[in-house]
Amino acid sequence: MSNTAGKVIKCKAAVAWEAGKPLVIEEVEVAPPQKHEVRLKILFNALCHTDVYFWEAKGQKPLFPRILGHEASGIVESVGEGVTELKPGDHVLPVFTGECKECTHCKSEESNLCELLRINTDRGTMLNDGKTRFSKDGKPIYHFVGTSTFSQYTVSHVGSVVKINPAAPLDKVCVLSCGVCTGFGATVNVAKPKKGSSVAIFGLGAVGLAAAEGARVSGASRIIGVDLNSNRFEAAKKFGVSEFVNPKDHNKPVQEVIAEMTNGGVDRSVECTGSIDAMISAFECVHDGWGVAVLVGVPKIDYEFKTHPMNFLNERTLKGAFYGKYKPRTDLPGVVEKYMNKEMEVDKFITHSVPLSEINKAFEYMRLGEGIRCLICMDQ
Repeated sequence: MSNTAGKVIKCKAAVAWEAGKPLVIEEVEVAPPQKHEVRLKILFNALCHTDVYFWEAKGQKPLFPRILGHEASGIVESVGEGVTELKPGDHVLPVFTGECKECTHCKSEESNLCELLRINTDRGTMLNDGKTRFSKDGKPIYHFVGTSTFSQYTVSHVGSVVKINPAAPLDKVCVLSCGVCTGFGATVNVAKPKKGSSVAIFGLGAVGLAAAEGARVSGASRIIGVDLNSNRFEAAKKFGVSEFVNPKDHNKPVQEVIAEMTNGGVDRSVECTGSIDAMISAFECVHDGWGVAVLVGVPKIDYEFKTHPMNFLNERTLKGAFYGKYKPRTDLPGVVEKYMNKEMEVDKFITHSVPLSEINKAFEYMRLGEGIRCLICMDQ
């Protein structure tokens, strides 16, 4: 790969030219990395709902043409000026939120919200110079959350690239760069259920199932799955979920249903939908005195969360979790090791696989709610 360093690379990429229209496989040009940047050869992607959300562009500012993708794995092709911690050939996970290791958040043990590299969905250019590294026929193509992994080669800030164990299978651990860590960490790092406790998981997509996996690994005795799609219940059993509630099956608020099931409420709950109703239910279904609810899902910008103040005075706790409270460069290599040591399961999240040329099939699987994660093989 060293013979391409410093040169423009031509490769295939799935380009979103406009909102909601099928992605088009194009030959694009990828410029060399600049100061504090890394150029990566992307080998595998897993499609996340966030990619679909910004492709549809229904609730945010549209920015096209754009190369989406952020849950991925690959190998360092070349590095820019000032990059010393990575070298060509390193196996890596690009991450949508970075860790500069220098800001007040990165230096704090209590935060993973890097001031420099925190997720920015509106920015479509590189931090270094405000320009794109992608182009076609001389016209720029915008970046997405600092990763843009639906391209066989991409450029990211070094603070958003995590070096991992080269023995880790890249076609499996790619899901750790977003969804699995987001859900798993929300449970083990923030909710922190004790062994033998009860946990309710709201939303049984990939993030919710990862949250359930965290509860299972933590030794929870009851894991209750809550979802409006009953077809998800069977698959959730593989992640430790043993009881299920579909709010549509009841004529009372789901928090009341759960309170009756658990003699006053669950010990912990994790919300992974972005629905305000689910957020309120997740908070109000935890037991007074010690219950902790963790919000993970991202709501629409104009939504408001309302609950009675007595829910707080009765010693229920409400928390938020961003990327599972993991500092990407510091913590993610250890999460990969947990998988390698069989302390957590990852393979079961991947239910479909398609070549890059059929990436639109992955989007269709996601829109239909089929499967959990679809693997996109970038060299096919």
